[in-house]
Amino acid sequence: MNKHCETSDLLVFSHLRWDFVFQRPQHLLSRHAIHRRVFYFEEPVFGMTDMPRLHLRETAEAVQVAVPYLPSNIKPEDVEPALRDLVDELIFEEDLSTYAVWYYTPMALPFTRHLEPISTIFDKMDELSLFKGAPQSLIDMETELLKKADLVFTGGHSIYQASKHRHHNIHSFPSSIDYDHFSQGRLSLIEPEDQVNIPHPRLGFYGVFDERFNTELLKDIAALRSDWHFVMVGPVVKIDPETLPKASNIHYLGKKDYQALPLYLSGWDCAIMPFALNDSTRFISPTKTPEFLAAGKPCVSTSITDVVSPYGDMRLVHIADTAEEFVKCCSLAMKERKEMENWLSNVDSFLAGNSWQETFLRMAELEKDLPKKRRESVRIERIVPTTIAVGGAH
Repeated sequence: MNKHCETSDLLVFSHLRWDFVFQRPQHLLSRHAIHRRVFYFEEPVFGMTDMPRLHLRETAEAVQVAVPYLPSNIKPEDVEPALRDLVDELIFEEDLSTYAVWYYTPMALPFTRHLEPISTIFDKMDELSLFKGAPQSLIDMETELLKKADLVFTGGHSIYQASKHRHHNIHSFPSSIDYDHFSQGRLSLIEPEDQVNIPHPRLGFYGVFDERFNTELLKDIAALRSDWHFVMVGPVVKIDPETLPKASNIHYLGKKDYQALPLYLSGWDCAIMPFALNDSTRFISPTKTPEFLAAGKPCVSTSITDVVSPYGDMRLVHIADTAEEFVKCCSLAMKERKEMENWLSNVDSFLAGNSWQETFLRMAELEKDLPKKRRESVRIERIVPTTIAVGGAH
């Protein structure tokens, strides 16, 4: 591990809850936590307290998750000052004298502008400004963050192409794969109780059900093939669960632990990615694409740019946008599954070297090369009240 990372802590600001879905931030930051202290500062939770407090806990991956709790009746103009104070208190209490700052969201800037890290990194994993409910200020905040950042990563090639002119030190790092974990899906594993009685053929999807998921497409596919069964795994956010299509051959199993995903995958006949084609999916690079492939599952997706290239171009994933095309491609994919030795060989050749560990090492090397900002160790001289609640929320 490089010396820069060994001698500096990492303070991360994210719009994603650590315990929500195990994805890009968790894969990368868990690896950082092996070599340095990592503090993952989440968005605030309102209520459950009569004064601003910070709940700090350590995850199984040795990441310190900091959740700010603010009173439900706090005035809007007091939110940013309260968060700024909690950040300062975290730095004081944990003695973060030398640290780098890593942003997943530009919206953390208003309460972190005053920080003096040795380096600033922006991991632009999604185009957040195009997501449902994104505030107009996000665009301005991102422009400011790009000026402030010493190093920028992007979550895929399409978002890199759209952003590369905006920063002098920007690098594309598409979704990687925990191959050993997901390749277990090729084995005959003991099926989970909520899936074992679902008839075959099974076509599965796991992920977040939000504005990026094409509910109408799933409804139409299920209607065209009532003999197929669709296993839908994951939480529903930002959309009304009642808008999800209901049918006897569509099975919603809810959110599952990351460790359990191969157990579900092993019992599928085909994986599907029926994403909507809208602003929120214009630049996505679905992590599940290499995961489905590592599990040895033939896969059909709508024409998401970062799926079409390279996966579609290399004939690793079938591409379809209408219900009729989807049914045709799924039928073909499941037939090909019986003669998939060559396909699996191509999959493994493509995935070789595309691990999260390799991505982490390449990112760390780029961070090591950053010029270290020289500054005096800044100590907060005032007496800081003890508001960090270790072990539980208040």
